[in-house]
Amino acid sequence: MPAQLEARDLHAGYGEAEVLHGITFEVPQGGVTALLGANGAGKTTTLRAICGMIRTKGEVRLGETRIDGRATEDIVRLGVGHVPDGRGTFMELTVEENLRLGAYVRKDKDVGADMEKVFGYFPKLRQRIRQQAGTLSGGEQQMLAISRALLLRPRLLLLDEPSFGLAPLIVQEIFEIMKRINREEGTSILVVEQNANLALSIADMAYLLETGRIVISGPAADISRDESVRRSYLGY
Repeated sequence: MPAQLEARDLHAGYGEAEVLHGITFEVPQGGVTALLGANGAGKTTTLRAICGMIRTKGEVRLGETRIDGRATEDIVRLGVGHVPDGRGTFMELTVEENLRLGAYVRKDKDVGADMEKVFGYFPKLRQRIRQQAGTLSGGEQQMLAISRALLLRPRLLLLDEPSFGLAPLIVQEIFEIMKRINREEGTSILVVEQNANLALSIADMAYLLETGRIVISGPAADISRDESVRRSYLGY
């Protein structure tokens, strides 16, 4: 399967501090890849590096196009949707206004059909369409953040800790919807997640990051059976 995203010898950091020390990984086209690791391992930094938000060294390709060194907005225009840690919701705007902002880089501005599609995935948002985003529950804000990214019509969706701070039933619902989005839209997904069990349950491939280095990689089913991963990250 060809790669939708490919990173080779990727270094990244902040100021003089290097956080990623030459990692190599890929996201297959139409596949789901999980990036696992403890706090401080470099997971969020990896997503920021892909999006051109921090300084990097190495090579990052989206399909055949090299994107390292490009401006973040240019990377978004190429079809990379990013749902950041903390969701990045515009709290003062309504649900509808947040969604329309997701399509701001699209050349076509007729987003009505795509809004209907995301309401099919997240019907609660249709009920809240005129509501200020800051008044939504945490789960609804996460649904809005994912939906806003989908309005871009992304080739690649980057999700940073989508389960963080949410009730278990809401988390399960969101992960089930992510599986549907991947299956029905063919959207490639890279999910950063501390809840390794959940991430591995929807992923095809997985990478385990420790202090800025990939220490284990392979099919998600194999990673879930790895004894060291089970002890350290899966809790059994």
